[in-house]
Amino acid sequence: MLVIRLWNYLRGYVIIKVEGLTLERFINLAITKDIYLWDIYRHDYTTLEAKVSIKGFKALRNVMKKVGCRSNIIEKKGFPFLIHRFKYRKMLAFGFIVSLGIIFFLTSFIWTVDIVSNGEIREDYLLEFLKKNNVKPGIKKNEVKINNIERMLLESMDTLSYVHADIVGTKLLIEVKKRDEIPKRVNKNIPCNIIADKKAVIEKVIAKNGKAEVEKGDIVKKGQILISGVLKDERMENPLLVHSEGDILARTYYKKIIKEPIVKTIKEETGKKFVTKETKIGDKRIHMIDGDIPFKHYKEIITNKKVFDSKVVDIPIEIIKHEYREVNLKKVTRNVDSLKKISSIEGTKILMEELPKGIKVISKDVRYSIEDNILTTTINIEVIEEIGKKEEIKYNYNKED
Repeated sequence: MLVIRLWNYLRGYVIIKVEGLTLERFINLAITKDIYLWDIYRHDYTTLEAKVSIKGFKALRNVMKKVGCRSNIIEKKGFPFLIHRFKYRKMLAFGFIVSLGIIFFLTSFIWTVDIVSNGEIREDYLLEFLKKNNVKPGIKKNEVKINNIERMLLESMDTLSYVHADIVGTKLLIEVKKRDEIPKRVNKNIPCNIIADKKAVIEKVIAKNGKAEVEKGDIVKKGQILISGVLKDERMENPLLVHSEGDILARTYYKKIIKEPIVKTIKEETGKKFVTKETKIGDKRIHMIDGDIPFKHYKEIITNKKVFDSKVVDIPIEIIKHEYREVNLKKVTRNVDSLKKISSIEGTKILMEELPKGIKVISKDVRYSIEDNILTTTINIEVIEEIGKKEEIKYNYNKED
């Protein structure tokens, strides 16, 4: 479809309006004469619009006479008409050629370096690293070695498992994936203890292998041994070291604090505006419309419009509009009870999203305090979760008990 449109543009075509009482006969006769009409649109019973090539339009004259219709050209399209205009507008032609030259010149550079990741990679760090290695906006395309970039990133950053670079128009797209962190596991043949990975109150201990060192109700701290893999017996000269196995469930707490002002300052727009504009070329800015902001209190809205807006070609030339809207500052006193309810709901929602999957929520406690116009909402959620993790035993047999 795109090839046909391009071919029609290169040959040139006209958009015509045909009027008459025999439009069906006109279309049928045009087809019989091998005159190609496309994008036919019928306005009403006596009028239609269509596109036809320059050669086809000339051949339509005889068809018009036979069917008793009349036509006129609405618009001329295509390369031949463009060249015809340039014959009489030399400066326009010169400007067009210069513009094309500038565009072709600019498209020989990389103007944007985009990092595509799943959000686990610090894109600013990657961009800074690439910049230090001369991979940055403004570099010529022929200086960009895709294989070198991929190899450099993989060799320099152990956290990456996959890198793919590609040039799309004036963009350098670099797709990266973080290496999956495989949790350290203690081999079944290696003696180990099970220790607490956080502070908690023990709810249940089931020692499948090893000796339980805590019981229900004990308060344990992070790193404390819960199930020991060191089994001692008076009949043995040295203790027996085993690979501890078991389940430890404990009560833990998750806390969230939300602070909100009771008397809040809001901004109300007056309707007055002040606008400035600037042109940004790369990192350089040129002020087009400037001046002092005539408002004491205002809010700023910035809009960016690229001069060359294309998915393929991304030349860093844009118009930046700064719109300053005058505002009046107004203090409002919020209802404390409503604010408490909103803060409690918001804090609970955030906490529930942060909780690990598969844990059981036992209770929720919400407390409020007011100081210096600030309502502080503290939400504590009590849960039961598995807190044990395995730690390899480094035992010294020469150590005296």
